[in-house]
Amino acid sequence: MFGRRAAPPSSTMEAAPPAAAPRERAAPVAASAPVGVRSSDLDQRLSDLKIAIFNDLIDSVDPTELGNLEPAQVREEISDIVAEIISMRNMVLSAAEQMAVISDICNDVLGLGPLEPLLARDDIADIMVNGADKVYIESEGKIELTDIKFRDNAQLMNICQRIVSAVGRRVDESSPICDARLADGSRVNVIVPPLAIDGPTLTIRKFKREKLTLDKLVEFGSLTPQASKVLQIASAVRCNILVSGGTGSGKTTLLNCLTRYIDLTERIVTCEDAAELQLQQPHVVRLETRPPNLEGVGAVTMRDLVKNCLRMRPERIIVGEVRGPEAFDLLQAMNTGHDGSMGTIHANTPRDALSRVENMVAMGGYNLPAKAVREQIASAVNVIVQASRLRDGTRKITHITEVIGMEGDVITLQDLFVFEFEGEDARGRVIGRHRPTGLRPAFWDRARYYGLDRDLAEALSEAHV
Repeated sequence: MFGRRAAPPSSTMEAAPPAAAPRERAAPVAASAPVGVRSSDLDQRLSDLKIAIFNDLIDSVDPTELGNLEPAQVREEISDIVAEIISMRNMVLSAAEQMAVISDICNDVLGLGPLEPLLARDDIADIMVNGADKVYIESEGKIELTDIKFRDNAQLMNICQRIVSAVGRRVDESSPICDARLADGSRVNVIVPPLAIDGPTLTIRKFKREKLTLDKLVEFGSLTPQASKVLQIASAVRCNILVSGGTGSGKTTLLNCLTRYIDLTERIVTCEDAAELQLQQPHVVRLETRPPNLEGVGAVTMRDLVKNCLRMRPERIIVGEVRGPEAFDLLQAMNTGHDGSMGTIHANTPRDALSRVENMVAMGGYNLPAKAVREQIASAVNVIVQASRLRDGTRKITHITEVIGMEGDVITLQDLFVFEFEGEDARGRVIGRHRPTGLRPAFWDRARYYGLDRDLAEALSEAHV
């Protein structure tokens, strides 16, 4: 139970923290508006009541006791106290209105306020908050504007601070950009004024509660069963894999799927800007970068993590996203016994992915001939999996491509599977097919070493039937 303060609930705090300032309703109140009362007036009345009730709640409980209770117990206690406040203040609320008020206040105190109903929906891939009064979602590949609003930018700012502080980071005028994560691993980006002109901007890339697998991607039509089997074998036989794609194409989801086929006995070290990979193996060490502190020192970059994990006796290194000079250290690791390492990279085609890696190596200040860098890339990377988000919002694996070697100064590639666009249906959905090229994979001997050459041959023969 809370340690309740002696102050009666009819008294209010002079200045309630903006963090928990209640929002307007996240969902319509079931009760209808009284005759002669406009819906906007009813909304304003409920909003004012929530503010008064919240201030009384702050006066009535001892926040230091919150940490001693489970979240479910805290929510139950808050619900009881809010109901008591409503009764003592003689507030006139219908049962539906009272339930909505209690739910909103619990969300403000314990969760992410107006965003809680959206986080509970598993059909939403992204939540995009553009200031206090514009909240967009992406559902089934389409962006929609919701009717959810924050009370003001102060409430939104406090929600942003609550998210980033939970992972030991900060966001304010002196550090206006921050990457963070939610408890379930969902990726969060926050950018606030003065950089964000129209108020704090919050973007959440949600993870589905049901973990996706390659089999699920086959059901969704993202790839064929035969292509899925080839990817499973490539992961199991310790091919070095780059997952390439544009923003929102599903690179991290695909990387998570590929890691499911890593042997349970292997030691895996992951390096990420904000930890979001969800590996199922028992022996996983998760590393995360750190931004500079208030004095501008103490930053730990991705390159620092990749270099350090080489001293941690990893069998596989997985980099959440390769975006800078750490590309050179990852290539070094792939070439020095850490077979089966993986990472994602922003690029539109497999060829572009290799060019980006080459450019990122140059960003590290290495004065190496272009041919030497390309030889390093050709010997390190075995497979590139290209993910794309098509114009109808669907996500497809458009290429499964192998890196074969060098011909002169050019890295040679061969496609194993390619998605071919054929048109669109009456609803505007893209129609196409995944076509096997009929080429024998270069990692055939590796598959034979691991005893999976028959499975690989079976998958390729089925693909041509």
